[in-house]
Amino acid sequence: MSARLPAWIREKRINLAELHEIKSLLREKSLHSVCESLACPNRAECFSRGTATFMILGDVCTRSCGFCNVTTGRPYAPPSSEEPRAVAEAARRMNLRHVVITSVTRDELPDGGARQFADTIREVRRSLPGAAVEVLTPDFRGNAASVRTVVEARPDYFNHNVETVPRLYDFVRPGSRFPRSIGVLRSVRTMDPSIATKSGLMLGLGERRDEVIDVLRHLRDAGCEIVTIGQYLQPNREKLEVVEYVEPAVFDEYRSFGEELGFRAIFSGPFVRSSYMADVVAAR
Repeated sequence: MSARLPAWIREKRINLAELHEIKSLLREKSLHSVCESLACPNRAECFSRGTATFMILGDVCTRSCGFCNVTTGRPYAPPSSEEPRAVAEAARRMNLRHVVITSVTRDELPDGGARQFADTIREVRRSLPGAAVEVLTPDFRGNAASVRTVVEARPDYFNHNVETVPRLYDFVRPGSRFPRSIGVLRSVRTMDPSIATKSGLMLGLGERRDEVIDVLRHLRDAGCEIVTIGQYLQPNREKLEVVEYVEPAVFDEYRSFGEELGFRAIFSGPFVRSSYMADVVAAR
């Protein structure tokens, strides 16, 4: 990380030696982790704690978000029938208590990959009946049947990130729509109120304070219970540049506001990510 970054960003260090054991297990099972694919700054810490977020449906995304480090293109293979069981076996060997399952966006699939999510949830339940299961899904193009497919597999937590404020969607999340994302979260609450709903957004892309406040209000109105807020960091030079490094005090302010709105938990800080320490966020 560059010396031009503020101190609260520079203090994060990545110890690559700590990544080896978990990375070896993922390679053995032909699995992907969002921790690696997104070049997450927390990956060494999470791997050293024996936690990881599994990324299903391959590693090629059909959308091209301006912030994301995942490869964009036409996926080269259909969903693997072996993948759900491989995720479950890896989670069992890691002895996880909180399993997070996410995916690339697969718009070319009729259900957007919803069946693969459901199958993976069920396999994890069989392998680790005592573990909590959290999913972080794409928007499935607003397909209610796809959302229901995942909901009926009964994850403990259903996460779908809004990522940023509506004004910035065209270049931060091309192909996505803020009302559609809000609709996904609202649908989950309607279909099964026992499943905790969760969302996240990034700061530092040019959003205004009033816009962030408005997003939090929309999330709460949709029944969202848990929110994560973190600093956007440019994963490579081809992606969107950081407009602002938001000071920790501002993250504290948003956390306080979210608590006033009535969120069950709001985790807000420069290095917070939607899956970062998900077990700790859930406990709170």
